[in-house]
Amino acid sequence: MLSTNFLTGSPCWIDLGSPDVDAAAVFYGAVFGWDFESTGPESGGFGFCKQDGRTVAAIGPLTEKGASSAWTVYFRTPDADATAKAVEQGGGSVRMAPSDVPEAGRMAAFTDPGGAEFAVWQAAAVKGFELASVDNALCWTELHVTDATAAYAFYRGLFGWRGEDMEVPGMVYKILATAEGEPETAAFGGIAPLQEGDAPRWIPYFAVASADETVAKAQQHGGAVVMPASDVPDVGRISWLADPAGAVFAVLKPAPPA
Repeated sequence: MLSTNFLTGSPCWIDLGSPDVDAAAVFYGAVFGWDFESTGPESGGFGFCKQDGRTVAAIGPLTEKGASSAWTVYFRTPDADATAKAVEQGGGSVRMAPSDVPEAGRMAAFTDPGGAEFAVWQAAAVKGFELASVDNALCWTELHVTDATAAYAFYRGLFGWRGEDMEVPGMVYKILATAEGEPETAAFGGIAPLQEGDAPRWIPYFAVASADETVAKAQQHGGAVVMPASDVPDVGRISWLADPAGAVFAVLKPAPPA
């Protein structure tokens, strides 16, 4: 699972682009209990989502023409400019060129060759989110693409990721881990085959105390169920949801340790 011991290539930040920041903050506050701290109207209402006073995510306005509401996963890089060049060399595209967030760090946004969007963060004062793999915080990230082999090769070229295939009913699931650290503790996500009719994307998983109760809260506050809660052996109970603006995310009640 994820941690805040950020290594090159590990997820280190996540934010939501929304057409209505205030409404999104209310929804996720109801679902996860997050407190929202806005940075003010001059930033379009962008703000930080807090759990027990510590940052777990951010919500801001949509900034790209024609963009739909979606969560973006950021991966740690020591050099955003070098990563941008590697993205283009690997067949991806640069959606937002590397730029500084004053004092905080340097960021860039991309689309991989399979069509999934992601971003990178070169930390300065802000290292990343402050909680991970606890209830109501990010605990896993998952890439859904048509060609899992090509996607793995692309990201391995960027970040040096390690991968291990795992046989699950109906597909091969690739577990992803950073280049550093023991594979068991460095694992942070996976790659799964794209389902028919779905769009290539990274899906954030948030840990919850109860997947079923979280699904009920989401529905009560205008969200939709994309995939009903179901048990995955040795993993836990999972559901995919969409917020009222259509941004897809997942929740996971982890299985107890063996």
